[in-house]
Amino acid sequence: MQLKSINYQLVLHQHKKMKVHHNILELPAFERAVLTIGTFDGVHLGHCEIIQQLVNEAKRVDGTSVVLTFFPHPKHIVGNKEEVILLLNTLEEKIELLSNAGVDHLVVTPFTTAFAELSAENYIKDFLIKSFHPHTLIIGYDHRFGKNRMGDFNMLEAFSVEFRYKVIEVSEHLLTNIKISSTQIRKQLLLGNVEQANALLGYHYFFSGTVIDGEKRGRTIGFPTANLQINDTEKLIPADGVYAVDVKIDSSNIQYKGMMNMGTKPTFDGLEKSIEVNIFDFNEMIYGKKITVYLKFKIRDEVKFDSVEALVRQLNEDREKAKGL
Repeated sequence: MQLKSINYQLVLHQHKKMKVHHNILELPAFERAVLTIGTFDGVHLGHCEIIQQLVNEAKRVDGTSVVLTFFPHPKHIVGNKEEVILLLNTLEEKIELLSNAGVDHLVVTPFTTAFAELSAENYIKDFLIKSFHPHTLIIGYDHRFGKNRMGDFNMLEAFSVEFRYKVIEVSEHLLTNIKISSTQIRKQLLLGNVEQANALLGYHYFFSGTVIDGEKRGRTIGFPTANLQINDTEKLIPADGVYAVDVKIDSSNIQYKGMMNMGTKPTFDGLEKSIEVNIFDFNEMIYGKKITVYLKFKIRDEVKFDSVEALVRQLNEDREKAKGL
């Protein structure tokens, strides 16, 4: 699949730095707040349409664009406790992507049991109105809130006259596409189809980890690797295999080409899963550093080779493909 609109968010970034707020009691007085609410996991192309609508509307009314999101994910509090929720973004990643999309303010509200017990009416009066004094709300027709999800779009409209705000409905077509996109992105990543996932995201899917000590076997065969420990257990990690990647180290903006293997290294009879990145044209000690890996495409599945020599021959071919040669 041809990857379209890569770095879509970066194209939108013509804004001053987004301000992030974690304390609902210490919010500034937003000037004509245009507010939207959601988890925005992935901040994919569908989400970006809503965010662009938000930013445009804020400009139109000479106001301030505000995104309200919740942490942890509400399903952790009110959902099935046994269900494993794999997220496309950590909170840190979501902040980066929303900032690139040109949002003025992001408010991260702790989603707690007490918050989940707030009645729909009190959610509007004591939370939305008191904290944000919204000029405009941009909300989906199927948006639900308050205890037992009793609040909806119609209730927001009913209170809009009393509290003098405007409600703009996100179209059913766009919301349907967003849900399909989120589901498809997760599905494609778990299948290893990162190009298809990237086309829906509008950027290269990425994750970060800390470089830890490995077996150092890669350097003995000419392919030294950085062994990654992923610190966020909820972050969705794609299917095992060998991938072409770009790599950033710590907060540097320098991007290196590389290839990554995720799996158990069956040629060496490995049992534990590992994530190892071979960074091209790079020879520095980076133990303990954070590296971010951007997945471009899957080169092949992980397979067991009959000999180390056969593995090395394949790794040389993999490197050529990853370099685009």
